[in-house]
Amino acid sequence: MTPASEPPTLATSAIPASAASGPSVLPCVLTFNANDPCGAGGLAADFTAMASASCHVLAVLTGTYVRDTRGIHHHVALDDELIDDQARCVLEDITPQAIKVGFVGNPDNLSTVAELLSDYAQIPVVCYLPDLSWWDEVERENYLDALAELVLPQTSVLVGNHHTLYRWLLPDWVQERAPNAREIAAAAAVHGVPYTLVTGFNAPDQYLESHLAAPEMLLASARFERFEATFSGAGDTLSAALCALLACDTDLQAACAEALNYLDQCLEAGFQPGMGHAIPNRLFWAQEEDGDAPNDDDASEAPAQLLADFPSGQTSH
Repeated sequence: MTPASEPPTLATSAIPASAASGPSVLPCVLTFNANDPCGAGGLAADFTAMASASCHVLAVLTGTYVRDTRGIHHHVALDDELIDDQARCVLEDITPQAIKVGFVGNPDNLSTVAELLSDYAQIPVVCYLPDLSWWDEVERENYLDALAELVLPQTSVLVGNHHTLYRWLLPDWVQERAPNAREIAAAAAVHGVPYTLVTGFNAPDQYLESHLAAPEMLLASARFERFEATFSGAGDTLSAALCALLACDTDLQAACAEALNYLDQCLEAGFQPGMGHAIPNRLFWAQEEDGDAPNDDDASEAPAQLLADFPSGQTSH
């Protein structure tokens, strides 16, 4: 895959740069997510993406999908008390540096997760909203209402696809043009979310754009060449990598840039294990050709083009 124009100066080694040196004690990330038996998303994505950033994963199982690579057929949620028991048991022993909230199955489970988050309010939270179009409409709306009311007020960064987020947060949008990232971020901020990472904006010449935004300003943008294949698990991969990089104490803007570059390389190395969609290869860095280790000198071959520089300095999140 070729870059859009001049490559960025960000490190583009196989493993995100902020994790390259590796602390003596690995940062820990707590994740609430469902099992995905085909390994496209869910906890499978969290394990591999977070491990790629040299993080230790504290996985709380919230349920399981019944699915294959062609799509999701059903989901079975675990009881909220079991989710609470899993999380509190590990939290009484280990303090995570960041928390990811993926798909947890129903409003009762969201309530349990929200209560847990309120007890650890000092820890940054990445909330990922997957595509829920496969779900029953009533169940989907009840879930989204609970997510907005209970979890978003405690979310540091909301991650999602442009179409998925604006259909949820701006249901009464009537303009012919689709809302931009700042408008989506402003809608998320109504529920207490300071930052939103919106992916999947169509751009000219077969490119896709992603934007990190706050209600007042667009913080950063990145452009990537569109792949011909259709992927499952890209959003879980991106949000897991971002959460892990925040756990490594990476600045928010830099973490977004590194996570997006990591995702792009995962998709470029993606594969099709079944008869349906392709899956990101989150362990591409462990399969270097001829066993060669990644070379930092290859940073000039970065696959992404940054459209705007990430602001310098630390960001509160």
